[in-house]
Amino acid sequence: MSAEQAFQPPNVTDAHGRPLDIIELRGLTVDCVVGIYNRERVTAQPLRLDVALFLDTRSAATGGRLANTVNYGRLTGELRFLLEACRFELLESSVEAVSRYLLAPPTGDAPRAQVLAATVRVIKPLALGGVATPSLQVHRTAEEMVYASEERSFGRVEAIHEGAGYGIYRLRVKPGGGVPARANPRIEESELVLGPGLLSQGRPVERGMAFHWPRGFPHRYDNPSSTEQTVLCVYRPRYLPLESDALSDEPPVTPLEPVAGTSYYPHDEPAAPGLHAERHL
Repeated sequence: MSAEQAFQPPNVTDAHGRPLDIIELRGLTVDCVVGIYNRERVTAQPLRLDVALFLDTRSAATGGRLANTVNYGRLTGELRFLLEACRFELLESSVEAVSRYLLAPPTGDAPRAQVLAATVRVIKPLALGGVATPSLQVHRTAEEMVYASEERSFGRVEAIHEGAGYGIYRLRVKPGGGVPARANPRIEESELVLGPGLLSQGRPVERGMAFHWPRGFPHRYDNPSSTEQTVLCVYRPRYLPLESDALSDEPPVTPLEPVAGTSYYPHDEPAAPGLHAERHL
């Protein structure tokens, strides 16, 4: 095995000195805009991603519930969405964005175990034309992460990560709430629906569906369910939640044109009896 292929996360223990369990995703390859040179800013290139998630899987092993572990099928789609939607200048930015997303607290509409630490490596195989292969590996913990949050009329906005020219956020839409229709001409918006109960443009939308809204295109979300629903957002350029009017409560824009989305989640349904309830989580 070459040095490039070796991915060796550290040993991590819990508060009692017991080794934490590790879920790994290796070799996820995504075409992504990353780099500081002109050719890299206009053409996506492949990034290879390896991640190790440190957590306690004992309750999942005995109870058989996905909510007590990490659904690596859905997580793969979420990471692919983030890397495709963002435009990074540095590898450091891409690794930090992934790390902060992995360590963010779970949401009620997409329950999973809290990841306590994460090792993330990104490889940029084509950067040097085969002469060498640059990569960056970092290790981060949940306890060191702080996420800014702002209350809104529809719920709240959480800032997951903000970099040069982009920002990653979660819109948390309360039961009965709605993100007002908006048509911001300054921001390109890519949004991935994480929960199963949202309406987009007044129509039901499946979890794992992503929408890429052009600048100035009016769109809205409504939550008729009894559970808070979450939308994962990438905005280019980024905005500062405490100062921006990008999510201000504007009068509804009608009519709202439907837009076809792209699914980032696998379509397989759980078949084991212990997992049947996960269909509706």
